[in-house]
Amino acid sequence: MAVEVIVVPDLGGVDSVEVIELAVSPGARVELDESILVLESDKASMDVPSTAEGVLSRYLVKEGDSVTVGAPIAEIEVDSVGDSSEAKGKIILSDVKSNAKTVCQNHQNDVKTDSNGRDVSNEVVIASVPDTGSSEALEVVEVSVSVGDRVCEGDTLVTLESDKASMEVPASVSGTVIELLAFESDKLSTGDPVVRLKSNKADSVLDEGGGAVNLVEPLLDSPNELMPNSGTDKNVTVARGAQTEAEAVVSALEYSSSDVYAGPSIRLAARELGVDLTNVAGSGPRGRITREDLNSYVAQHISAPRVSSSFSDNVTPQPEVDFESFGPVERVKLSKVEILTARNMQHSWSTIPHVTHFDDADITELESFRKSLSDEARAKSTKITPLAFIIKSVAIALRVNSKFNRSLELKSNEYLQRKYINIGIAVDTQRGLVVPVVKDVDKKGIWELAEEVLRAAEKARQGKLTVVDMQGGCFTISSLGTLGGNYFTPIVNVPEVAILGVSKAAIKPHWSGNEFQPRLLLPLSLSYDHRIVNGADAGRFMGDIISLLSDIRQLAMF
Repeated sequence: MAVEVIVVPDLGGVDSVEVIELAVSPGARVELDESILVLESDKASMDVPSTAEGVLSRYLVKEGDSVTVGAPIAEIEVDSVGDSSEAKGKIILSDVKSNAKTVCQNHQNDVKTDSNGRDVSNEVVIASVPDTGSSEALEVVEVSVSVGDRVCEGDTLVTLESDKASMEVPASVSGTVIELLAFESDKLSTGDPVVRLKSNKADSVLDEGGGAVNLVEPLLDSPNELMPNSGTDKNVTVARGAQTEAEAVVSALEYSSSDVYAGPSIRLAARELGVDLTNVAGSGPRGRITREDLNSYVAQHISAPRVSSSFSDNVTPQPEVDFESFGPVERVKLSKVEILTARNMQHSWSTIPHVTHFDDADITELESFRKSLSDEARAKSTKITPLAFIIKSVAIALRVNSKFNRSLELKSNEYLQRKYINIGIAVDTQRGLVVPVVKDVDKKGIWELAEEVLRAAEKARQGKLTVVDMQGGCFTISSLGTLGGNYFTPIVNVPEVAILGVSKAAIKPHWSGNEFQPRLLLPLSLSYDHRIVNGADAGRFMGDIISLLSDIRQLAMF
């Protein structure tokens, strides 16, 4: 029975993502295209489908790991491999084991014995290239160790790179480098040897964080430099205090390092420490950020004044409450989407001066026209909702009121004016709130928008949104639909400058000038960033939307 290795598919331009869920138990049978695990970035989650039918023998990753495109994630035992075209992008495990066996045989002469002649060859470990997810050889762009260096399990030995991905080869054990077997510019494939290590089991470290190395403690190997003439107990206190201070300082730095040159393990460590890699100078080849660069950056901030966190400015810590004393409770872990949503909302509310403008739109005629299209909608196998008209009206208002299509960049004292109009639609799912983006809204008609909204909402609820589906928004609409409520204060979705909240429409009396008439009024709530949008701008913007929704004939004029 052949064994195929499933690899990470294209991530839509994202360097690395986190494994948040292993969906199938090892030993269980999986069908073709059945989801076997879930990956998640800062903006989206995606299911990785099985590319073969068979039995899931084991996972090659665990929850919390950071993976890149082409990285191996699981092994599936299948009845047959299929032709070469079907097996493209998959690795046959027998070939990998054959390579590894050949490498080990080439180094049998390195077997060592002690003074009694006993075999201690297990102390010499050949570190080799793991499954790369491709038959293409990768170039060695950086050798991170030298002969004589001591390394911990998980430390990077060399960095490989192709046109599409970057991959770090980690040490599988702790020990000392006794020989380099690969050098810069070499081309390596799965199973090729990298270095020889003399293992030291006493140095092996496997922490609860999935093998991630603490980047603060190595900086404190000589705590006497911080407190001369201090005793051992005091040294431990200083080290722990410095680590706490470092975490407090770097947690205040916003992580936005998607455009820097660094490997996945460095990005994971930076994300855990809260370090913005765009502020870290890289000393590696072509400006690559190394572990030493990150260590040095953290060291420089240990003695820096404590910075107030942008996620908790002026927030009083929540008092601890013994809820169990009042009755039974259940503790449930937040999903990654829920955690990120909470963090982003706190950041937005703490940094943006929000103002909310409330108004009603008379959609009596719009609703009558929409209902008249029901037969045509059924013929088109779609459904037309008021949201399609709202999206189109907002797109026209954005074109006329360009301030609402900007982003503020305080670091350079500039604002960015977008020339395109993409609108995000907030969708409530079981995993949390997600915002798929409808692209080029101003260039599309009502029918096309209606279909795109339904399609995006369905993908969101099924957890099939990709990173690309979530990117590029200019403005967000948060609609409560038929859930009820009159008005609410939506929070601006940074880096946008405004968001429109839509509540449930209701029949209300409206004074026509002569008498009260029953009209269908739609409550609208426009929140905006007062640093770039003022009250008069908001009044004009909301007025344009209301005018378009109240007389949809005007939509044909744009």
